[in-house]
Amino acid sequence: MEYPSNEVAFAEACDFTRRVAERWWSDFGERLLGVYRLGSLAHRGFSARYSDIDVAVIAADPLAPEELERMRAVATGASRDLAAKLSIFWTDRRCRAGRFPPLDRVDFLDHADPILERERVQPERPSLADIREYLRGAPFERWAAQVRHYNALPAFPSGDHKPYLRCLLYPARLLYSWNTGAPASNDDAVELLRRHPVPQLDLDLMLRALRCRQEARDVDHLFPERSKLNHQYSVCADIISRA
Repeated sequence: MEYPSNEVAFAEACDFTRRVAERWWSDFGERLLGVYRLGSLAHRGFSARYSDIDVAVIAADPLAPEELERMRAVATGASRDLAAKLSIFWTDRRCRAGRFPPLDRVDFLDHADPILERERVQPERPSLADIREYLRGAPFERWAAQVRHYNALPAFPSGDHKPYLRCLLYPARLLYSWNTGAPASNDDAVELLRRHPVPQLDLDLMLRALRCRQEARDVDHLFPERSKLNHQYSVCADIISRA
């Protein structure tokens, strides 16, 4: 399958989020305080093949599940293909409800790209201790489950390029956020490890995975090295346990 250039894909994703945000703005009226691009769309590191489309929605009061479904339906109507990549992070004015994990809160504070805004909400910045508590919980457990999953498979699953690539690159992203309290692009996370290596980690495996991401290439040729993920996990677990 051929993919557009990252520049073309970035422009298409920006246009898609603008059209979707305008529909939400019209449908929900003053209940919405702002809609923002996050992640690689805000950092300008968007990959046509491998990036998600991250959007933050700040509402005056909590959104009901059926309202979020309406938002997703609007996105699907705008583009079924791009809607499949859409991740909606949301919270209310007091930042007490919704889906707005600490790292995404930091991303919002530092990098949010406003699409539409009625009122700028300023959530409290999570501390480094908050970020570390978050990282050693569900994100680390999800990665551990992925490591076990891929090690148990006899052959590379068709269509698993994106999740397997993320599994390979996760140590870099984890340690970047663990040390800085901030999210990072894959490029920046791997570059920090290159400049400040953790001797026990297999940096070469992550560099090769990163090149696949940058060049929109398949990663099935890296699947025979999946057993190395056990070692990567053990190194990261040791770092986390010693903190």
